Amino acid sequence: MLGEYRISGRRASEIAASVERGVGSGDLPPGHVLPPMRELAARLEVNPNTVAAAYRTLRERGVIETAGRRGSRVRAAPASTSRGSLRIEAPPGVRDLGEGNPDPELLPDLGPALAAAAADAESHGLYGQAPVVPEFAAYARAALDADGVPAGPVAVTSGALDAIERALAAHLRPGDTVAVEDPGWGSVLDLVPALGLRAVPVGVDDSGPLAADVERALRSGARALVVTCRAQNPTGASVDARRARELRAVLARHPDVLLIEDDHGHAIVDLPLHPLAGATVHWAFIRSAAKAYGPDLRVATLTGDAVTVDRVEGRQRLGPGWVSRLLQRAVLHLWTSGAVDTRTVARSYGDRRDTFIQALAERGVSARGRSGMNVWVPVSDETGAVARLLHAGWAAAPGARFRLDTPQAVRLTVSPLTAADIGPLADAVAAAAGPARPVSYG
Repeated sequence: MLGEYRISGRRASEIAASVERGVGSGDLPPGHVLPPMRELAARLEVNPNTVAAAYRTLRERGVIETAGRRGSRVRAAPASTSRGSLRIEAPPGVRDLGEGNPDPELLPDLGPALAAAAADAESHGLYGQAPVVPEFAAYARAALDADGVPAGPVAVTSGALDAIERALAAHLRPGDTVAVEDPGWGSVLDLVPALGLRAVPVGVDDSGPLAADVERALRSGARALVVTCRAQNPTGASVDARRARELRAVLARHPDVLLIEDDHGHAIVDLPLHPLAGATVHWAFIRSAAKAYGPDLRVATLTGDAVTVDRVEGRQRLGPGWVSRLLQRAVLHLWTSGAVDTRTVARSYGDRRDTFIQALAERGVSARGRSGMNVWVPVSDETGAVARLLHAGWAAAPGARFRLDTPQAVRLTVSPLTAADIGPLADAVAAAAGPARPVSYG
């Protein structure tokens, strides 16, 4: 029985270990409220400061969370929990619209780029060389300048999530709070608790994070904000000029907040960028090559204020050291050779996405997808909708992979779709979604 588990220990480390054993055994399940610190201190006959130190250690490890007067409780979603485990495997004969991959037909042939990089006289990088290929940095910086991203040094990371993790670790400590989009990228929602941080949800509409929600999160003590500029995953939101002004005004009132912007959709959308970078003292702006050039390249450009970039590169030197200069040169070749016609790519995804959303509307189903390759469809029963779609021959991503407090939905990626697929898929979604319901942005 739950009530039979007794926390033990005389030192803070012993008390923390006792709680962790209870969580591990299931005797202290997710959501279980721990005793108030003074009560537990009296029971264990120790100083309250000892219990406070134990609880602080548990918070930093992501085992418990503290919600003011509601006390401390075992995390409802432990840091080790991965939303990736909610993935739906597509059996033979089922079309997979759940993984979020780009259309292979729109990705460039990597052979020429890799061959050109390998043939470069400096392709065999050695220890002690600069972590970023100078030509890569110059080209990336020029593109950022053209889009109005403030001046800052350029670093290279192994994809966008690697950059986000390093930027958060550069400024935050376990127990700090991060404002995240809800619904938002499941990997970020996993990453935050894995770092011992707490996530506070911020609502998203088609124009990006809601300014009032961001203000509320920052006033409540959030020390960082993660924003997707365009092609937001899973809703397709894109920050427009008006929302950018609103968010910059909010951030100006909280200059000590770390701002992280993810512009992963920069080469697959035809909407202009409206960066927020520079509105706070510390900021990071990230662009990965994954969606337009291939997920396996694992190359992302990061710029930001000098302190943030220096801390990221300093910690990087103590781990992988650098991102392969061979890959940097390959990506540079892809950029400079025009291997991807970004307008054609954006139009291809846009046509498929818009046609699908229109087909859903004709069937009484509301959906979101302003940019990018994903469509977010609210449903009355997420589990049932996924199961019914699977039975109809379509694998969708459960909305639980992307949600904190927002209503149930499913995410469908349009990149594998042909024109002939739109009607049958829309029929299947309409049958699976349940009663029509309005799109909620709060």
